[in-house]
Amino acid sequence: MGSLEAFISAWENACQATGEVHIVIPKVTYLVGPVKFAGPCKNISKTTVHLKVISSSCSTFSTHKYFGHERERRFQGYLKAATNLSRFGDGASWVEIRSVEGLTLTGGGTFDGQGAKAWPYNSCSNDINCILLPTNVKFLAMNRTIVRGTTSVNSKFFHMALVECMDFKGTEIKISAPANSPNTDGIHFQRSSGIDISKSLIGTGNDCISIGQGNSQVSITHISCGPGHGISVGSLGRYKNEGAVSGLVVRDCSMAGISNGIRIKTRANSPGRTAATNMTFENINMENLTDPIRIDQAYCPSTSCSPMGQSQVKLSDIYFKKIKGTSSSAVAIALECSKGVPCQYIYLEDVHLELASGKKQATSPCKNVRAKYIGGTQIPPPCA
Repeated sequence: MGSLEAFISAWENACQATGEVHIVIPKVTYLVGPVKFAGPCKNISKTTVHLKVISSSCSTFSTHKYFGHERERRFQGYLKAATNLSRFGDGASWVEIRSVEGLTLTGGGTFDGQGAKAWPYNSCSNDINCILLPTNVKFLAMNRTIVRGTTSVNSKFFHMALVECMDFKGTEIKISAPANSPNTDGIHFQRSSGIDISKSLIGTGNDCISIGQGNSQVSITHISCGPGHGISVGSLGRYKNEGAVSGLVVRDCSMAGISNGIRIKTRANSPGRTAATNMTFENINMENLTDPIRIDQAYCPSTSCSPMGQSQVKLSDIYFKKIKGTSSSAVAIALECSKGVPCQYIYLEDVHLELASGKKQATSPCKNVRAKYIGGTQIPPPCA
């Protein structure tokens, strides 16, 4: 039996079981085309599925049912994606897990997207309606998911995407792609709530973590970003009827040698109104960043989009606290909001960002914003 058929067969058997079921992918390198693990499982309230990509004494793909405490074996199994793009559809994913309650993905395994052969076909920098390449691992409509100790390398597009997920906890995740790999965002959220990502290392060619539309109650802590970009909210406002973003907390993170640090980006010409509110960025260390803190409400990601018109995304109650480090460019803080919907109540407290060169003071231009400075160090000076 081929590896793809074995994966699907083991999944179907596990999904029909009741109790705590472990699917074990042993320490073998598998070349796998696109695969979907779909629920709902037979008894949602009584079935818990553990998908383990680990080292095992087994020589074949197998399903084990354990009783008692979960066994932890932290060695690396290895899954490699097919490189033939004709096997994937537009915007498809390589590994998709959907409609499952209580999934745990653990074991220290690696998902290798083999993206180098696909990256030359990424045209998104020139075409706003570009064909999207496959995401490494996509979680769709999942509840109570745990991802621990998993590695993703060289994805063709996003490494990990969460869409319509609730109560997702990810920790000790490692994500890696070259700095010049296009659109290889580390972790992307959309229309999800109750998300907790912590203690992870992410270095890619794009956003370390990107928070799209329709997300609430998201906690991001103890993340190390670099290379690539930093942590971004958006872009927001491209489509009608987008959901708001609220309750985001980013805390105790470090960023080094990357372009953007914290960025909130919304589209000009947005066709409908939405909002991003109640967001806190606190205790973040930035070293030699090109663009440490930026609000950009005229975001235009490709040469085919038009920057004309005003963004209709309302930004309010955003806190930047205890952010320290250096900027490699003259502008350390840029709060450039929409004339149509000016930013309300952007708070800065104890922000200390000096020029890495040490030759002069960085600047902090402001536009269409009501900014408040609530104590502590303010370098560069407010809106200077």
